[in-house]
Amino acid sequence: MSEKAAEHSETKDLTQGPIARQIVALAAPIIGTSFIQVAYSFTDMAWVGRLGSREIAALGVISVLTWLASSIGALVKTGAEVLVAQGLGAQNRNSARCYAQHTSTLALYISLGLMLLFGVGGSTFIGLYGLEETTSEFAQQYLDIILWGLPGFFLSLSYSGVYIAAGRSNIPFWINSIGLVLNMLLDPLFIFIFDWGISGAALATIVAQWVVALLFLYQVHGRDHLLGGWRVVGPLKRTETLTILKLGLPIVTLNSLFALITFVMGTITARAGGHIGVATINIGGQLEAITWNTSQGFGTALAAFVAQNYAARKPHRIFSAFRVSISITSVFGIVAMFLYIFFGTELFALIIPEEEAYLEGGRYLRATGCVQLFMMSEILIQGLFYGTGRSLQPALISILGNSIRIPLALIFGAMGFGLTGIWWAIATSMATKGIVAVSFLPYLKRRVYRHLG
Repeated sequence: MSEKAAEHSETKDLTQGPIARQIVALAAPIIGTSFIQVAYSFTDMAWVGRLGSREIAALGVISVLTWLASSIGALVKTGAEVLVAQGLGAQNRNSARCYAQHTSTLALYISLGLMLLFGVGGSTFIGLYGLEETTSEFAQQYLDIILWGLPGFFLSLSYSGVYIAAGRSNIPFWINSIGLVLNMLLDPLFIFIFDWGISGAALATIVAQWVVALLFLYQVHGRDHLLGGWRVVGPLKRTETLTILKLGLPIVTLNSLFALITFVMGTITARAGGHIGVATINIGGQLEAITWNTSQGFGTALAAFVAQNYAARKPHRIFSAFRVSISITSVFGIVAMFLYIFFGTELFALIIPEEEAYLEGGRYLRATGCVQLFMMSEILIQGLFYGTGRSLQPALISILGNSIRIPLALIFGAMGFGLTGIWWAIATSMATKGIVAVSFLPYLKRRVYRHLG
């Protein structure tokens, strides 16, 4: 095979060809991969839910820390998706390869730092929830094990981003599918047969995470030699590192503050409804993944598509792709809204069989189900901004929108609405973010056409 043919086989040109087909082909495996990541959590919750609501609440406490880790991981994943794609769109493979190496190097350094931070400060964090001793002990057991999977998890995020930038989102899908199947097999084995309880759930997850990371290493460096290959850990150059940070830090700040807000909401929920409230907000967030991950998959695909076409100076393809994406995701959103509003209680009962928990869960989904289309619109517009290298504006919209959850929850609580008031505070913030994000579309379109001429 010639060098030119080899390059074509390992990357896909998104700057020409049918837009709708390319967007769907790129988004479908990303959505599948996103649902696989959620399935990791659902697998744990479904089995741990059989242990009891206190164990589920413990997972809810630690999910804030894992969410924080994922939020920080967006630095390397978005950096790979956008900057590698822009290098490919500009026909500069050396730049694409350089950014791939920088993101994998940063992935390992950052994950080791988080391991240390979570190991030292984890018990203090758990204590802030003020839950009963048994639930706090379960949370500590889970955290002590789960943090050892962080390096593998971060490296997988970086390599996923590179493959998405190259237009080959099917590779992360298949590799993560293997990890999911392994996790599903190990969970009942470790939790019940070996009788390791919640610690078994954590161990099953990190084994799966490391298998996924090792498969990525083999695929990239052993089979594909993607972009001509690069070192997993290499020297960090000032210009490239600053470019990644400039793009990624607003996203990290956004997601990290969201994790912090979720923690505060968790403490408010714990005071209003104890471990039932914490379990509800945790499981409810996972069930909303039906719409969140669908829109996130299209948003990620859109960012990679936009990045290549932005570098190739083709603005008409950028906004045509957005119209295709918003049309498809709206169909998913309408179906999910119907499920959440009318069958939310039944969905919750599949995860946790305690009546008090699944009845409260139904109230949660009825509130948030009303605003799913707003949430999906915001996420797609984020992808549109990210692909053009602009991450500050969508970050500010989300930060401000998410922040109003806390005062609204306190106000509604003081009015005597209890947990239901908290759920409607979350729904109100979701609607607000979507409306504001849509209002920024004309601004972005003017800037893109002015820049690209």
